[in-house]
Amino acid sequence: MLLKELETLITSQVSPKLAIPNDFIGFMDDYDTSQNIENIKIFMDIYPKYDNDLEKTLILTHHKPLFTPKTPTYVLHSNWDVINGGSNDALAKSLDLKVVDVFDKNLGIGRICEPEDKNSFLDNLKSRFKEIRMVGELNKLNRIGIISGFGLKNPNYVRLAKDRNVDTLISGDLTQETAVLAINEGISLIDLGHHNSEVPGLLKLKELFKDCNLNVEVVNQPPWESL
Repeated sequence: MLLKELETLITSQVSPKLAIPNDFIGFMDDYDTSQNIENIKIFMDIYPKYDNDLEKTLILTHHKPLFTPKTPTYVLHSNWDVINGGSNDALAKSLDLKVVDVFDKNLGIGRICEPEDKNSFLDNLKSRFKEIRMVGELNKLNRIGIISGFGLKNPNYVRLAKDRNVDTLISGDLTQETAVLAINEGISLIDLGHHNSEVPGLLKLKELFKDCNLNVEVVNQPPWESL
């Protein structure tokens, strides 16, 4: 399959127009789009050791690389976050949550959900995610906000959770400031970690190419390890 055909497929299913303002979407360089592609590798973040000028390969990344890869590399970011069926909906499904609304209606970021089974929610959460941090008491779980990635470093999202009657907000990138703010506002937080909260979206992204007869691989490589 030609690279330009893959670009058309990607943009037709996940339009760059959905991205939030000033967010980078697209190819990282002026690659030869007439080249044939047989393999797709999907990353959250790509590091130089994975960029070996691979032949017949397209790299998809969720975060914009901090260098210009030699291997053709395409970035899908906030357009994949906000689209119906994208990373936030994949996160909701992985947590057995029923989506009832969009969390940040101005940008389309996040979802408001209800648990399919409140009694088993925490056990399922702990079985599917590691290194979970929490703030407050998780004794309500009636109206749960989720944001794949960065949501818990933004104090405005803790305040928005309060405004939208969300009792528990799940995302990544918890900070001291937002933890203290959440306690003051009576909001419970669950920090899955930025990377881990976006892995369900990466796995879902693979489905875009299910009819392409290509070798598609998700490379799950967090940027750090725990000692």
